[in-house]
Amino acid sequence: MRKLFVCLCLLFGVIGVYGQSFEKDQHRHKRVKKAKKEKRDLLKATFQEKGLNYENFTNVYLRAFKTERTLEVWVQGDFGQTYQLLKTYEFCTSSGFLGPKRKRGDLQIPEGFYFISRFNPTSNYHLSLGVNYPNPSDSQLSEHDNLGGDIYIHGACKSIGCISITDDKIKELYLLAVKAKNNGQRNIPIHIFPNKFDFNPISFDGYDNDLVSFWQNIEGGYYYFEIHKRPPLVHIHEDGTYEFF
Repeated sequence: MRKLFVCLCLLFGVIGVYGQSFEKDQHRHKRVKKAKKEKRDLLKATFQEKGLNYENFTNVYLRAFKTERTLEVWVQGDFGQTYQLLKTYEFCTSSGFLGPKRKRGDLQIPEGFYFISRFNPTSNYHLSLGVNYPNPSDSQLSEHDNLGGDIYIHGACKSIGCISITDDKIKELYLLAVKAKNNGQRNIPIHIFPNKFDFNPISFDGYDNDLVSFWQNIEGGYYYFEIHKRPPLVHIHEDGTYEFF
């Protein structure tokens, strides 16, 4: 039993050191260090207003809406608790139209269910968080061989399929994402919708049946969170459709 206890301590010690080293490594970068100096106290105060602890929260969840041009940041204080809306950032600019990204160079912001896959502290757009587009649904539903990639949430005020929220705001979001990963969150979900379905319903007139079916499918993920105030577990079927749990 003592041997098992020691092994568990070593295991969790390694995990803890890994998390600490990620945040420490990120803070070595000039732009991240400056972001910490400028935004850490603001983030701590914002958390405190919500009754949350900036150092010890559990999870972050991001929701983006293309019609409203907004990015919502939701935070879970502890396991089992519902998520609280922390901040809403406006897109600085946008590109493309309503509908998912289906090929390289179409300028579309993707629509669907993704997670943050990369942290870039030396981005051409100040700081950036990579989105794991294309996912298996995109690959299955696209008729094209080259779906493109390199989709980010980033600073500046330019977009060719990315979500741009200015240098000032990406400092906050980047720090928050680093802290979430450091606290043990393996994947930060980013769910991107054409609009807020219950507040600004899309008129399906003029859109082809495949696009309407896609929107009706992802609508289920939107309402899951609206009802439960926690992100759904997302399963992608072989035909590219989503299912939510």
